[in-house]
Amino acid sequence: MKAQNLIQDTQTASAMMHPLRMRILEQLREPNSAAGLARALDMPRQQLNYHLRELEKNELVELVEERKKGNCTERIVRATSRSYMVLLNTAMAEEDEVTDKFSSAYLLQSAGRMIRDVATMQTGAHKARKKLATFTLETEVRFEDPAALQAFTDEVAQTIARLAIKYHKPGNAQARSYQFHLFSHPTIKKQDHEKRNKG
Repeated sequence: MKAQNLIQDTQTASAMMHPLRMRILEQLREPNSAAGLARALDMPRQQLNYHLRELEKNELVELVEERKKGNCTERIVRATSRSYMVLLNTAMAEEDEVTDKFSSAYLLQSAGRMIRDVATMQTGAHKARKKLATFTLETEVRFEDPAALQAFTDEVAQTIARLAIKYHKPGNAQARSYQFHLFSHPTIKKQDHEKRNKG
Protein backbone atom coordinates (compact mmCIF):
# COMPACT_ATOMS: atom_id res chain seq x y z
CA MET A 1 0.00 0.00 0.00
CA LYS A 2 1.33 3.43 -0.96
CA ALA A 3 1.55 6.17 1.64
CA GLN A 4 -0.30 8.61 -0.59
CA ASN A 5 -2.13 8.62 -3.91
CA LEU A 6 -2.36 11.81 -5.97
CA ILE A 7 -5.66 12.15 -7.85
CA GLN A 8 -5.36 14.36 -10.93
CA ASP A 9 -8.42 13.59 -13.06
CA THR A 10 -12.08 14.45 -12.43
CA GLN A 11 -13.35 10.90 -13.06
CA THR A 12 -11.24 9.36 -10.31
CA ALA A 13 -11.92 12.28 -7.97
CA SER A 14 -15.65 11.89 -8.56
CA ALA A 15 -15.45 8.16 -7.92
CA MET A 16 -13.66 8.74 -4.62
CA MET A 17 -15.50 11.76 -3.21
CA HIS A 18 -18.84 9.98 -2.69
CA PRO A 19 -19.34 10.00 1.14
CA LEU A 20 -20.04 6.25 1.30
CA ARG A 21 -16.96 5.45 -0.79
CA MET A 22 -14.83 7.54 1.53
CA ARG A 23 -16.09 5.36 4.39
CA ILE A 24 -15.29 2.22 2.38
CA LEU A 25 -11.74 3.44 1.72
CA GLU A 26 -11.34 4.22 5.42
CA GLN A 27 -12.40 0.66 6.29
CA LEU A 28 -10.13 -0.81 3.62
CA ARG A 29 -6.91 0.44 5.16
CA GLU A 30 -6.92 -3.18 6.32
CA PRO A 31 -7.82 -5.93 3.78
CA ASN A 32 -11.39 -7.18 3.93
CA SER A 33 -14.02 -8.97 1.87
CA ALA A 34 -17.26 -7.52 0.54
CA ALA A 35 -19.18 -9.56 3.12
CA GLY A 36 -17.00 -8.27 5.94
CA LEU A 37 -17.37 -4.69 4.74
CA ALA A 38 -21.14 -5.02 4.44
CA ARG A 39 -21.30 -6.12 8.07
CA ALA A 40 -18.93 -3.37 9.24
CA LEU A 41 -20.88 -0.66 7.42
CA ASP A 42 -24.30 -2.21 8.06
CA MET A 43 -25.41 -2.00 4.43
CA PRO A 44 -26.76 -4.38 1.76
CA ARG A 45 -24.10 -6.48 0.02
CA GLN A 46 -25.46 -5.59 -3.45
CA GLN A 47 -25.16 -1.85 -2.80
CA LEU A 48 -21.65 -2.27 -1.41
CA ASN A 49 -20.52 -4.33 -4.42
CA TYR A 50 -21.56 -1.52 -6.78
CA HIS A 51 -19.40 1.02 -4.95
CA LEU A 52 -16.50 -1.43 -4.65
CA ARG A 53 -16.54 -2.03 -8.42
CA GLU A 54 -16.37 1.73 -9.06
CA LEU A 55 -13.48 2.15 -6.65
CA GLU A 56 -11.60 -0.80 -8.13
CA LYS A 57 -12.22 0.43 -11.69
CA ASN A 58 -10.55 3.72 -10.78
CA GLU A 59 -7.61 1.94 -9.07
CA LEU A 60 -8.57 3.17 -5.61
CA VAL A 61 -9.08 -0.40 -4.39
CA GLU A 62 -6.97 -3.44 -5.31
CA LEU A 63 -7.31 -7.19 -5.05
CA VAL A 64 -5.08 -8.72 -2.34
CA GLU A 65 -6.06 -12.38 -2.62
CA GLU A 66 -8.87 -14.79 -3.46
CA ARG A 67 -10.03 -17.38 -0.92
CA LYS A 68 -12.05 -20.49 -1.61
CA LYS A 69 -15.12 -20.82 0.61
CA GLY A 70 -17.04 -23.93 -0.38
CA ASN A 71 -18.24 -23.45 -3.94
CA CYS A 72 -17.58 -19.71 -3.84
CA THR A 73 -14.48 -17.55 -4.16
CA GLU A 74 -14.15 -14.69 -1.69
CA ARG A 75 -12.22 -11.66 -2.93
CA ILE A 76 -10.10 -9.84 -0.33
CA VAL A 77 -9.46 -6.22 -1.26
CA ARG A 78 -7.84 -3.15 0.26
CA ALA A 79 -7.36 0.55 -0.48
CA THR A 80 -4.41 1.28 -2.77
CA SER A 81 -3.18 4.06 -0.48
CA ARG A 82 -3.35 5.20 3.14
CA SER A 83 -4.28 8.73 2.10
CA TYR A 84 -5.36 10.61 -1.02
CA MET A 85 -4.67 14.08 -2.36
CA VAL A 86 -6.80 15.67 -5.08
CA LEU A 87 -5.08 18.19 -7.39
CA LEU A 88 -7.27 19.20 -10.33
CA ASN A 89 -6.30 22.82 -10.99
CA THR A 90 -3.95 22.72 -14.00
CA ALA A 91 -4.28 26.39 -14.97
CA MET A 92 -0.96 28.04 -15.75
CA ALA A 93 0.09 31.29 -14.13
CA GLU A 94 0.15 34.36 -16.34
CA GLU A 95 3.52 35.42 -17.79
CA ASP A 96 3.77 38.49 -15.55
CA GLU A 97 3.10 36.31 -12.50
CA VAL A 98 5.90 33.88 -13.45
CA THR A 99 8.41 36.72 -13.39
CA ASP A 100 7.06 37.99 -10.06
CA LYS A 101 8.71 36.05 -7.24
CA PHE A 102 6.12 37.45 -4.84
CA SER A 103 3.12 36.16 -6.83
CA SER A 104 0.91 33.79 -4.80
CA ALA A 105 -0.47 32.38 -8.09
CA TYR A 106 3.04 31.43 -9.17
CA LEU A 107 3.72 29.89 -5.75
CA LEU A 108 0.61 27.71 -6.04
CA GLN A 109 1.51 26.66 -9.58
CA SER A 110 5.05 25.73 -8.52
CA ALA A 111 3.78 23.85 -5.47
CA GLY A 112 1.28 21.96 -7.62
CA ARG A 113 3.98 21.01 -10.13
CA MET A 114 6.23 19.83 -7.29
CA ILE A 115 3.42 17.67 -5.85
CA ARG A 116 2.73 16.08 -9.25
CA ASP A 117 6.42 15.38 -9.92
CA VAL A 118 7.09 13.89 -6.48
CA ALA A 119 3.91 11.78 -6.64
CA THR A 120 4.96 10.39 -10.04
CA MET A 121 8.43 9.50 -8.76
CA GLN A 122 6.97 8.12 -5.52
CA THR A 123 4.78 5.74 -7.54
CA GLY A 124 7.80 4.56 -9.54
CA ALA A 125 9.86 4.07 -6.38
CA HIS A 126 7.00 2.14 -4.77
CA LYS A 127 6.76 -0.22 -7.75
CA ALA A 128 10.55 -0.71 -7.76
CA ARG A 129 10.51 -1.21 -3.95
CA LYS A 130 12.99 1.61 -3.51
CA LYS A 131 13.06 4.75 -1.38
CA LEU A 132 12.76 8.16 -2.98
CA ALA A 133 15.51 10.50 -1.77
CA THR A 134 13.93 13.82 -0.75
CA PHE A 135 14.67 16.57 1.75
CA THR A 136 12.22 18.79 3.60
CA LEU A 137 13.04 21.80 5.74
CA GLU A 138 10.22 23.64 7.47
CA THR A 139 10.50 26.49 9.94
CA GLU A 140 8.75 29.63 11.08
CA VAL A 141 10.29 33.09 11.45
CA ARG A 142 8.60 36.12 13.03
CA PHE A 143 9.70 39.41 11.45
CA GLU A 144 9.31 42.75 13.18
CA ASP A 145 8.56 44.63 9.95
CA PRO A 146 8.39 44.17 6.14
CA ALA A 147 11.95 45.45 5.74
CA ALA A 148 13.25 42.57 7.86
CA LEU A 149 11.31 40.08 5.73
CA GLN A 150 12.78 41.61 2.57
CA ALA A 151 16.32 41.48 3.96
CA PHE A 152 15.85 37.86 5.00
CA THR A 153 14.51 36.73 1.61
CA ASP A 154 17.31 38.56 -0.21
CA GLU A 155 19.93 36.88 1.95
CA VAL A 156 18.36 33.44 1.52
CA ALA A 157 18.23 33.89 -2.27
CA GLN A 158 21.88 34.93 -2.37
CA THR A 159 22.91 31.98 -0.20
CA ILE A 160 21.01 29.48 -2.34
CA ALA A 161 22.51 30.95 -5.52
CA ARG A 162 26.02 30.68 -4.06
CA LEU A 163 25.51 27.04 -3.02
CA ALA A 164 23.97 26.14 -6.39
CA ILE A 165 27.01 27.51 -8.23
CA LYS A 166 29.34 25.66 -5.85
CA TYR A 167 27.74 22.20 -6.15
CA HIS A 168 26.17 22.21 -9.62
CA LYS A 169 28.12 19.89 -12.00
CA PRO A 170 26.52 20.33 -15.46
CA GLY A 171 29.40 18.56 -17.24
CA ASN A 172 29.18 15.34 -15.21
CA ALA A 173 27.05 12.78 -17.09
CA GLN A 174 26.81 10.62 -13.95
CA ALA A 175 25.43 13.46 -11.82
CA ARG A 176 21.78 13.34 -10.74
CA SER A 177 19.75 16.54 -10.98
CA TYR A 178 17.67 17.66 -8.01
CA GLN A 179 15.14 20.46 -7.85
CA PHE A 180 14.99 22.74 -4.84
CA HIS A 181 11.85 24.74 -4.09
CA LEU A 182 11.74 27.44 -1.46
CA PHE A 183 8.30 28.83 -0.58
CA SER A 184 7.21 31.28 2.05
CA HIS A 185 3.80 32.58 3.08
CA PRO A 186 2.24 34.12 6.18
CA THR A 187 1.40 31.66 8.95
CA ILE A 188 -2.32 30.97 9.34
CA LYS A 189 -3.56 32.38 12.62
CA LYS A 190 -4.70 29.70 15.03
CA GLN A 191 -8.25 31.05 15.32
CA ASP A 192 -8.60 31.27 11.53
CA HIS A 193 -7.34 27.68 11.15
CA GLU A 194 -9.84 26.44 13.75
CA LYS A 195 -12.73 28.30 12.05
CA ARG A 196 -11.80 26.80 8.66
CA ASN A 197 -11.71 23.25 10.08
CA LYS A 198 -15.10 23.71 11.76
CA GLY A 199 -16.57 25.13 8.56
